[in-house]
Amino acid sequence: MTFRTSIRVRFGDEDHARIAYFPRIVHFFHCAFEDFFDHQGHPYRKVLDEDGFGWPAVHLDVDFQSPIRFGDDFEVEVRVAKLGTKSATFRYDGFVKGRPAASATITVACIDMKTFRGVPIPQTYRELFAQHLVDAPAA
Repeated sequence: MTFRTSIRVRFGDEDHARIAYFPRIVHFFHCAFEDFFDHQGHPYRKVLDEDGFGWPAVHLDVDFQSPIRFGDDFEVEVRVAKLGTKSATFRYDGFVKGRPAASATITVACIDMKTFRGVPIPQTYRELFAQHLVDAPAA
């Protein structure tokens, strides 16, 4: 199953070339990650503060296909590409007006927010992630 969300590109997201500054696009993917939790009954603030689990990015790979500009709606599809014991790799595909604009794979580690040490992904989140797990492409 694919989760979808939309992020409006704001004036301050552009650089001098009048396209979204590339670190902002990584930020948009993180916004989609937060929406992924929020819109499925797991408010991200609660996950961090009450449940006590954090999800820092430990690896990312980003590709840019076409410009993203002020006023665009950046439509993001979120899937889970890999589910490990203490980490998960998310796949993001972003579109503007139906055309591919940017994509990323971002691996997050599950950590205990009190100790900042890696912990196994709790069953609640493992089940959530498994609902969005996609088969890896054939080699």
